[in-house]
Parts: sequence; C-alpha cells; structure tokens
Amino acid sequence: MLLSSLEDQDLVKLYIRGNEKAFEILVNRHKDRIYRFICSKIHDRDVALDYFQDTFIKVVTTMKSGSYNEEGKFLPWVMRIANNLIIDNYRKYKKVKLLSETRSGSEEYSVFNRLSTDDLNVLELQCKQELEGQIVRFMEELPEVQRRIVYMRLFQDLSFKEIAEMEEVSINTALGRMRYALINLRKLIEEHEVSLTY
Repeated sequence: MLLSSLEDQDLVKLYIRGNEKAFEILVNRHKDRIYRFICSKIHDRDVALDYFQDTFIKVVTTMKSGSYNEEGKFLPWVMRIANNLIIDNYRKYKKVKLLSETRSGSEEYSVFNRLSTDDLNVLELQCKQELEGQIVRFMEELPEVQRRIVYMRLFQDLSFKEIAEMEEVSINTALGRMRYALINLRKLIEEHEVSLTY
C-alpha cells in the first residue's frame, strides 16, 4: 500500500514509530493550507514563513515526545498550534488589538471599539495602554474555552466559521462561548469599575 493513500492518523502513527517519509507526506498534504492560514493572520510573508517553521518544530517536538492526542484531527491540531504561537507572540510583546464585534450583527458582541493610536498624545497613549493591559488581565480570568475564543476572535480577527473549525465545534457553539465570554468580561469590567473610554 502506498503511504500517500493512508489517512492522516495512520501517517502520524507511522511517523511516531520512526517513519520519516510518513511525516513528509503529512507536511506536503497540508502545508499550503496551513501557510495560507498563517498568512491570513500575519500579512507578512517572511514573518508567516517563520511561524510556519516554528509551527512544525512544535508539531515534531510534540509528536516525538509522545504528547500527541490521537483523538484529535491532525490538520485542526496543527492550525491550533500555529494560532497559539501567533497569540503568544502578541501577548509577549503586548501588541493588543481590540476589535469591534459589530460584524456579528448583534449588540451582544459590541463590547469594544477599535482603539486607534493615530494622533494620540502621550497621556492618551498611556491611558490606552493601561486599559488594554486591564482587559488582557480580565481575559486571563475567563474559563479556558472562552479565553481561547476571545483571543482568536479579538486578537486574530478569525471568523466564527474558522473558530468553529479549529475548535471542532459548531458555529452556534462558538457563538455561544463568545457570548458567555463577553458577558463575563462585562461583569469583570463592572466589578472593577473600569471605564472603556480614555
């Protein structure tokens, strides 16, 4: 039987057992889609290529260490790794981008407006940075599944269809988790009496 005719999960098992050709087939099978996904978030091909390489380093490390979850599908798992690397980088350098949720067509999602740094004076910029830092801290208090969706939606501007695919849930489930996450964020904002204007 040709290796190229095998399902992803079978190729993964072969690679874990030492078959390097199996991994080469996996990469060739999915590399274009993964690279396009990263490019859609990064918008810089050189940086996207770095993320692509870092993603597969993480994939190899995880699989070789025996930590790969065989219940998951290979492609969504790799895309989650790529997305998490991008999110971690945003968090590391505090490049917070709060996006309007009005595209959902519901006021339920209109918690934050896009914050622009254009023409801000020094005091306004300091206030903006403090506000962003507080909201990121509130995000950390959300349940894991809600926090992931907030980061994917607000930081990466993923559509709910993309989020549903990556989380392997229905679009309605993704929307529901986002709704509860934003309700929880509102409560935290109110409890801490944080003003969303500066």
